[in-house]
Amino acid sequence: MRGAGGTSGGAGQFFIGLIMLCGGVYLLLNSITIYAHYGFGARLYSFGNVGVTSGMIMIPFMFGVGFIFYNAKNWLGWLLAGGSLVALIFGVISSIQFTFRSMSAFDLIVILVLAVGGLGLFLRSLKSL
Repeated sequence: MRGAGGTSGGAGQFFIGLIMLCGGVYLLLNSITIYAHYGFGARLYSFGNVGVTSGMIMIPFMFGVGFIFYNAKNWLGWLLAGGSLVALIFGVISSIQFTFRSMSAFDLIVILVLAVGGLGLFLRSLKSL
């Protein structure tokens, strides 16, 4: 009888480790709070003292869409529209802040033991004896 992953390791260790790993990663991700400071008046980029807002990025996007509707083979329209969308997406992603909620040391130790211990059991079950 072969174990987990076709090795001689135990299938019980595999599933216990997988459950511990999933539980620890879930608790870790559940303790992260995400804040976004995005709006049409918010600065996305700064060049010296000049701030570029998302509303300013929409201006070349509108011209690009207009060029595309007028002539779909116009490379300038595609460049303006695509570049504006990429700049807008990067600006939104860069404005996101991740913080951990306050937790006790016991909570953090339980999360780390579950995640790292589960990973260890999971990997040990795949190792041949």
